[in-house]
Amino acid sequence: MPSMISAPQPLAVEAGARMLASGGNAYDAAITCVAVQWLIDPHSCGAGGYMVMASFSAESGQPNPVIDAPAVAGSGVSEDMWQDIVIRANPEGWGYFLEGKVNEDGYQSICVPGIGRGLGLVHQRWASRGWDELLAPAIRLAEEGWVVGALQAARWKEPPSFYEGSSGRQKLEVTPSAQRIYLKPDGSTYEMHETLTNPDYATTLRRIAEAGPDDLHEGQLAETMAADLAANGSWVTADDLASYQARSEEPVTATYKGYTVVSNQPPHGGPTLAAIFNILGDEDLASLGHNSPDYILRVSLAMKAAFADRNRHLADGQFEEVPLEWMTSAERAAEWREVISSGQPIDVGREQADSGTTHVSVVDASGNCVSLTHSLGTSSGVITDGLGFMYNNSMVNFDPFPGNPNSIAPRKGRTTGMTPTMVLRDERPVLVLGAPGATRIITSVLQVILNHLEFGMSITDAVHAPRFDCQGDLIKCQRRIPEYVCEEVRKSHPVIRIPRSHGGLALVHAVAIDPVSGDLTGAADTGADGMALLVP
Repeated sequence: MPSMISAPQPLAVEAGARMLASGGNAYDAAITCVAVQWLIDPHSCGAGGYMVMASFSAESGQPNPVIDAPAVAGSGVSEDMWQDIVIRANPEGWGYFLEGKVNEDGYQSICVPGIGRGLGLVHQRWASRGWDELLAPAIRLAEEGWVVGALQAARWKEPPSFYEGSSGRQKLEVTPSAQRIYLKPDGSTYEMHETLTNPDYATTLRRIAEAGPDDLHEGQLAETMAADLAANGSWVTADDLASYQARSEEPVTATYKGYTVVSNQPPHGGPTLAAIFNILGDEDLASLGHNSPDYILRVSLAMKAAFADRNRHLADGQFEEVPLEWMTSAERAAEWREVISSGQPIDVGREQADSGTTHVSVVDASGNCVSLTHSLGTSSGVITDGLGFMYNNSMVNFDPFPGNPNSIAPRKGRTTGMTPTMVLRDERPVLVLGAPGATRIITSVLQVILNHLEFGMSITDAVHAPRFDCQGDLIKCQRRIPEYVCEEVRKSHPVIRIPRSHGGLALVHAVAIDPVSGDLTGAADTGADGMALLVP
């Protein structure tokens, strides 16, 4: 039987495909892909980041518990430590602007990395290959080098964003190690077609291959990390690294027209995705016409309603009371349908978003399925000398004001849009998908599922079809949705067209499984460089 893998980075996809071709399972392929992604997508993911994974076991015939290794605040934080240096909330919804950008760049922006523990748990439970074999492709690339792609080269040339955030180029100025690895001797960034190496990352990966990823928490790597973090004012301590534990939790599910949508738990995107499906209910969306004005308005209002609850209530359930059952209940969905049908306005409150991130979707020949999303946020720019990887900057997503669901607390996680998802029919997977793209992940995953289930699109067409997003007072459409359609929607709700025809609204990577033949098809979002590979 064939297998398939899809992700935004072709080199990582190929490494995962080779693992599948050699007899490795979906978990092996995902870990191999992740390690290469760490290397070649340094602002989106890495050993200093975090992850969440939904998966399906061919052996048990059931979804596995979701493995969640979130970024959590270090034990040195306090709830009110930043309230006096707030400049303003980010109008794009992603965090707050603070004096000195202390929550975005540098050592104080770092949360406790969790992906080492997360991958360790995945490997312990389901992988079939040793760490040396799983990490070998990434080690080889780190030592021998890889050709910088057009998107990464362009990212390093982007100016700071209009909303005062740091650019990818500015991240490279944060620490001497980042400058040494990612800047050429004349101080310029690498161009596409040029070869970049990272021997420091190779050393780190060799240590993980020898000692396992727990070394990032309680070994030589952890000692080096902790010393650097302590010397430079980070909130993260050696004990934070050592005591960190990944979470294993039952997935959040929703039933939609005979299908079961399986996703992750708070503080991530799964509950919001489930709530949108519940609000849409049994309505005949196909009769409205794909991306017609009526369809865009109907789905957008369901998005908006679910985000109104998310923005007020979603948080780390280990620290806050999250009314998950209520948010995803049939009763709450019915209330929202009444609000929508009556034309009442929906107050979404303060939008909460995150950024960065990458993803891999895998289905192996036995039927194991993996949907794994991992991230650095947009990266802190901090690289501990000799280790080669950037740390996350997830402190930016906390609310700097006390008393709110996402306020800062020691070892607390913050909300994310990560939404690794599977769709089951008759208890068997028919879709495995996820995306990078902040909270737009949720709405993009939703539309790909609707495109496939409601409109009968192939998974390629479902992923490539133009998309829209509504999390607040605007519906945002890709430019491939015509202005004459937007004009009709605008009669009922404000609409803008973003300056992107592809991308800009998350990058969905998906594998579809034919429920009758078992044939696999895959798709990679055209907003990035990714690809889907079928392994015979």
